[in-house]
Amino acid sequence: MAIREVLGLYRDLDSAVAAADALREAGFSRNEFEVLSNAPYPEGTFGEESGIHRLFVFPLIGAACGFAAGLLITGGTQLSFPLMTGGKPLLSIPPMIIIMYEGTMLGALIFTVLGVLFESRLPWIGRALYDPRITQGYIGILVRTAPEREARAIEALRKANPEDILTEGGKAGQQPARG
Repeated sequence: MAIREVLGLYRDLDSAVAAADALREAGFSRNEFEVLSNAPYPEGTFGEESGIHRLFVFPLIGAACGFAAGLLITGGTQLSFPLMTGGKPLLSIPPMIIIMYEGTMLGALIFTVLGVLFESRLPWIGRALYDPRITQGYIGILVRTAPEREARAIEALRKANPEDILTEGGKAGQQPARG
């Protein structure tokens, strides 16, 4: 099923919030539209609920993998090349702790970086609808929906008096300039 994109551009925060409300009233879920802005607005400004953050899982998995790798490397090395000296045990724990600690930290660090990239949806392969005016202070509401609901999305965005509405095929229509 193809997904179509519609981008509504708004000059101020109030009209962008009105557009988000109009989209929800038209039956669009919060997962179907995204707010694009050059300013960091507080979470919940556009009526979105705080998402579930899974970033803490990545360092935990990485730390466990690094710990296991450190244990396998040190234990495997000592078992592969046994050096019995002075009646000491074959697996000497104190030197192993240093390598296991380093493996734990390295695994947690690498998985944290990968987790940030994953949670940020980077790298994003594809081309989304965008307008350079968003970097100049406009607020964009990007709707991703089925082709049969595209007209309903345009109508909902128009209720909030947008500066412009863009679709994948070009402009959906320009609103008259407000005085």
